[in-house]
Amino acid sequence: MSANNRLSSNFFGSLPGNAWFKGIVFTFFIAFLGYLLALVPGFNFIGQLACAIIIAVAYRQLFGYPESLRSGIAFSSKRLLRAAIILYGLKLNVHIILEDGLGLLARDAAVVLVAIFGILLLAKLFKADRNISLLLGVGTGICGAAAIAAVAPIIKAKDEDTAIGVGIIALMGTVFAIAYTILRPFLPIGDIEYGMWAGMSLHEVAHVALAGAPAGEEGLAMALLAKLGRVFLLIPVCFIFIWIMKRKAPAGDVSSKVEFPWFLLGFMGMSLIGSYVLGPIIPVSEAAMDFISILTTWLLTAAMVGLGLNVSLKDVKERALLPLAVMTIVSLSISILTFFTL
Repeated sequence: MSANNRLSSNFFGSLPGNAWFKGIVFTFFIAFLGYLLALVPGFNFIGQLACAIIIAVAYRQLFGYPESLRSGIAFSSKRLLRAAIILYGLKLNVHIILEDGLGLLARDAAVVLVAIFGILLLAKLFKADRNISLLLGVGTGICGAAAIAAVAPIIKAKDEDTAIGVGIIALMGTVFAIAYTILRPFLPIGDIEYGMWAGMSLHEVAHVALAGAPAGEEGLAMALLAKLGRVFLLIPVCFIFIWIMKRKAPAGDVSSKVEFPWFLLGFMGMSLIGSYVLGPIIPVSEAAMDFISILTTWLLTAAMVGLGLNVSLKDVKERALLPLAVMTIVSLSISILTFFTL
């Protein structure tokens, strides 16, 4: 028996159920380790998601892929991922965007275009991996890990590419968010403008919240409003990618057929429910919404663990460095451009 199978058997062999169940428990176990690591000073800045991916990738390098748990791990990386994206729709308040954020939406669209096309252009120039770069462009422009996870199955990205993209976006987004908070006292702009800048340029909702907090309630509200507009653009961007992939697919080639991502309808449905039903029609406590948000984070983390276990550093370390450099250049450019358009 290989070392990885011995390790997984020692920890999970006594659990009830089959390999499918044990594999799911395994991904949540590493997600929990990521949660604990995120409590450590220093690691608390990068968050549970990135910490769990680090642990999952380290496990793969040290012990190999736990083949005996493959079915459950695959379930987490695919089914739980889609469930997390559907629940993520509750973070998108369509009513607020349509009422207060239409002015920001055009700027948000420009950020998305610059992020995707800028990264793809530089990736071609520097011969960086196209798939990883495309995922990073989507994550940089829209909403980080959730956007990468939504687009990955549409463009038929490999699991390891998706995990690499999510890991890079979580790490760099955290670095940028911390840099914003350090720069805040020295910037010649007010709280509202600073919040708008953070919301238009930072990667994930969590990064925007982290950087927007020093601007007070009004600044943070503006930051989240600007970010919501970018999250809203995930829907049309996904449909554009579906259209592109269908056009690229050779006629009659069944293997290249693009399956409709039905979870996107769930994402849209949950955003409408969260905007117009929960609260206005059905009273929901803040504690319940916080629970759903925490559940979403855990599901997404377990799913990313499943993807991280597919990453072999020997195979991808050279492929990841150039996309990382390209994304850093474009992220800096977006920060500078959006700042001077305030």
